[in-house]
Amino acid sequence: MPPFGSGLLVLTAPLGALPRRAAAALAAAAGVVAGPLYVHLQPGLRLAAPAPRPAAPPACPALLRALAALYAAAAAQRGLDLRVLLGPGRRLARPPRVLLAAAAEAPGPPGPVELGLQHLAAAAYGCPPRLPALLLGGPEEPGGEPGGGPEGGPEDPDAALPDFSDVAVGGTFDRLHGAHRFLLSACCLLARQRLLAGVADGDLLRHKVLMELIEPYELRAAKLREFLEDVQPSLRYDIVPLVDPYGPSITDPDLQCLVVSEETRRGGEAVNKKRLENGLPELALYEILLMKDPDHSQNEEEKISSSSLRHRLLGTLLRPPRQDPALPSRPYVIGLTGGTGSGKTSIAKILGHLGAFLIDADKLGHAVYVPGGPAYEQVVAAFGTDILNEDGTINRKVLGAKVFGNQERLKSLTDIVWPEMARMVKEQIGEADAQGKAVCVLDAAVLLEAGWQDMVHEVWTAIIPEEEAVKRVMARDGLSEEAARSRLQSQMTNSQRVEQSQVVLCTLWEPDITRKQVEKAWALLQQRLSQEHSL
Repeated sequence: MPPFGSGLLVLTAPLGALPRRAAAALAAAAGVVAGPLYVHLQPGLRLAAPAPRPAAPPACPALLRALAALYAAAAAQRGLDLRVLLGPGRRLARPPRVLLAAAAEAPGPPGPVELGLQHLAAAAYGCPPRLPALLLGGPEEPGGEPGGGPEGGPEDPDAALPDFSDVAVGGTFDRLHGAHRFLLSACCLLARQRLLAGVADGDLLRHKVLMELIEPYELRAAKLREFLEDVQPSLRYDIVPLVDPYGPSITDPDLQCLVVSEETRRGGEAVNKKRLENGLPELALYEILLMKDPDHSQNEEEKISSSSLRHRLLGTLLRPPRQDPALPSRPYVIGLTGGTGSGKTSIAKILGHLGAFLIDADKLGHAVYVPGGPAYEQVVAAFGTDILNEDGTINRKVLGAKVFGNQERLKSLTDIVWPEMARMVKEQIGEADAQGKAVCVLDAAVLLEAGWQDMVHEVWTAIIPEEEAVKRVMARDGLSEEAARSRLQSQMTNSQRVEQSQVVLCTLWEPDITRKQVEKAWALLQQRLSQEHSL
């Protein structure tokens, strides 16, 4: 873990040089700073001067290229919280604990440069004096001082970005990544007074990939505001929920510009059509290029995107395991759950091949109903002999029809059956221990409904979009679409399960991708168990 929780990196190279230097500078800084890394850009600043004075970088095309390069380079340092500052004037949300500069940009004895860093940080951002100051090493730029443009050509000194009093932008802004940060920074450079940021919510999220893993609106809005107020404190920010594709962009008369990407330009054109219908002038559409993700893997988008980040969360630990002294440390029990058609059974099989002891709750459920089984007499007494087949066995389809859609009858049944199944589960966990198994997986669709999470260290949930689940249930069980959808809607939702889970898996894609997810989750589990045993 890097030694400092936050840092301020001062870059003084010409803006045209930064696209070639960004990767090395951020890689070096990422080795020192664990949390937010703020970047102060001031081309030509002499840090060794007696009292270097802070200034905002010029709002020009070269600055946009530099920002794109920095945020793209940050994406390669996964987890780096980069915030390139566009104007001094306010204490930063996470005050820096260390000051950094590139050694190649700070010629002269280290002492005056370090002192200059301290003066600059205090004057620009109210940082306390005597913060640690470090010079980052790195290779010199070949060929002397680079020129201005991305190909080394000179920059037009009079080039400037257009500006507008009020600018609008919209998006999901989930897990604020480099492409979001570049987009928002461009908005800040274009706006003189106000930025209106619409944050997608409600039905707009329904068809997003892995929408169950999207952060809550309040958290996304809070992160968005903190970032914006850090990078450009002089603007006013209106952050509002978007529950339809237009939001206030079609009714706000003060707006002058809408920032879009190649993907969202058609949406911008639709906004302008609505504005004209409402008697408002069209907005200028300022298009930002999409940022490529050089490290995208199979089944991820080529651009830097929130859906790729959510995909990378699959199989990882989303929240800490339960700490319950009543739980035995061995075997370590995973509760695997998921709705009908979620692919839970295929995940259980992979875990079994990896070495887990499997407990199939569905098989235990069948066992409690057989004549002489622990729940047989009570179920017959409660629901009548008309649920019996000629051979005296319980007809579960007839029993199911009696309780389906009737919450009171269903509760009467589960109050009989679930405690008996829980007792059998505990016996099976004991058997896993007797066999020397380190990990036991309880495969149970009703894990959370039955309250069995008290018996497990971690809950792992398999999810699948409802539309895909409907198709699978129709194909597997021969049901109509209406019957399949009704069955799914009678169950706990994916989001409700995810909220109570430590690990989430998704079987939407090819079996090989599911297998890799499960293997990743298993490997990370082994790391956790190894660390726990080493304490």
